[in-house]
Amino acid sequence: MSRFFQGLFQLRRGPWEMVATLLIALGVFMLMQPFVMWAFTYSFITTLVGTVMFIIVSHFPEQE
Repeated sequence: MSRFFQGLFQLRRGPWEMVATLLIALGVFMLMQPFVMWAFTYSFITTLVGTVMFIIVSHFPEQE
């Protein structure tokens, strides 16, 4: 099993912060694209979930 998935299962900060950052980036991308209306519609909630997730996982222990 890779170190990334091990960190996810053990609730370590590094991998979960990466997931939260990717969610934030996905939400911003969804906000800026002009083609798909459903993506634009859910962009704010995606960005919000990523931001709240980042705040929560920043309290997780560091990866060893």
